[in-house]
Amino acid sequence: MKYIEEHLALHKLQEFLKANGWLIADEHIQSLQKAGEGNMNVVLRVQTNHRSFILKQSRPYVQKYPQIEAPLERIAVERHFYKALEGSSIATSFPKVIAYDAGQYLMMQEDLGQCDDMGYLYGQRKVSSQQIRKLVQLAGTIHSVGKLDTFPQNRQLRELNHQHIFILPFLKENGFSLNAVQEGLQELSLPFKTDDLLKKKVTEIGEIYLSQGTCLIHGDYYPGSWLSQEDSIYIIDPEFSFIGFPEFDLGIMAAHLTMATSNFLVVEEVLKVYKGAHDPILVRQVAGVEILRRLIGLAQLPMQRTLNEKTHLLQEARNMVLSDKTL
Repeated sequence: MKYIEEHLALHKLQEFLKANGWLIADEHIQSLQKAGEGNMNVVLRVQTNHRSFILKQSRPYVQKYPQIEAPLERIAVERHFYKALEGSSIATSFPKVIAYDAGQYLMMQEDLGQCDDMGYLYGQRKVSSQQIRKLVQLAGTIHSVGKLDTFPQNRQLRELNHQHIFILPFLKENGFSLNAVQEGLQELSLPFKTDDLLKKKVTEIGEIYLSQGTCLIHGDYYPGSWLSQEDSIYIIDPEFSFIGFPEFDLGIMAAHLTMATSNFLVVEEVLKVYKGAHDPILVRQVAGVEILRRLIGLAQLPMQRTLNEKTHLLQEARNMVLSDKTL
């Protein structure tokens, strides 16, 4: 396997791409740079004398956390996802796959141009109703895709994700110092890590996550997977996708919009806009788990909040997880 990287000599990458037939006769690489702040994979923007495109390659570990092993096959799952959306009404909301090398776990995609990673929502602290409607509609179309008999189970990556969402954040001793993130956060987390009732419900929701579902889901539907460009929104990084349940995407989305705005009514707006079949209680429970794990787990967000703000978010998230009533 030939690794690509930001500091790879241009002529070496050029030789490799030409050998793969991915460059035209007189095309040569002019620049190479990191494209965005991806967590899982190496993602590079390649500028040639003819065009710009994106190269994405998986590693046997998480790119941002090399100590965490991850399945190489996740890039194949991403390719399957894009193929499943081909011809759909939202196909233009995803980058086109130009070429794919299964042996090198490498994908060549179109460059969407100058887009904003929607992680800016955490600092902006607000989201428009128009953005919510668009994001919910995109999720709904993903969930309605058919002909999924051959879609990968993506079991290994799901199990890794399951550990970091439903198990590790709720262990009192998990090897991760929250006080290194924010002084006092470790102490703030302890009541939630020792709450047996909460942990029992989180475990039950985690079992649903690992079970066989009924529809295609993105699997990591949060601001880091959304790009905005003027009035358009693009969806990227579907390597966590599998045949699951719509409530997972909806809950993850609602959780991040809630954390960004500190407004729990956003969850109800998401539920109101979504047109597909779903269990609103399960959406709220997933959202609650996601808020909890993002605040007291390893996968921290680029989000500045006081301990008082985090206390409020954590307490409300606990209530959501334990709720079994429709509002």
